[in-house]
Amino acid sequence: MRSATVFLSVLSIAAIFTAGCAGPEEKFGLGMDNTFEVVRMGEMRRTIEQTAIFDSPSEGYTVGFIRGLNRSLARTGMGIYELVTAPIPPYGPVFTNYFAPWPVYPDSYKPRLISDSTFDTDTFMGFPSGDAAPWFPGSRFNVFNN
Repeated sequence: MRSATVFLSVLSIAAIFTAGCAGPEEKFGLGMDNTFEVVRMGEMRRTIEQTAIFDSPSEGYTVGFIRGLNRSLARTGMGIYELVTAPIPPYGPVFTNYFAPWPVYPDSYKPRLISDSTFDTDTFMGFPSGDAAPWFPGSRFNVFNN
């Protein structure tokens, strides 16, 4: 009886934390994006680019590097905070007065989807030439007939 009580209490706590999980899911995903800023280095690249454009080209790799390192570490800390507090409301982005809510990229780079069979599904349909459904009587649909 005691193990059933413990099991039911753990199950009810899990149900409370997973009910209406769109907010925690988004906050956890944003936390993952921000935590891996150290690996992605988007803030570093953007800050070096912006410093070279708006301050001077000679300051881009010196002052911009220090500013970018500072912003990358701050965004990583913000991501760790969002990961730890993902199940706890409020679920919106934090520190938006200082940082953009989502990870940033340099203005000279626009991210796109990678060219992969996951995203480019129309390049190869997976059918050999011939009938698409030859086991159906009267099937005249051919995949590669134009």
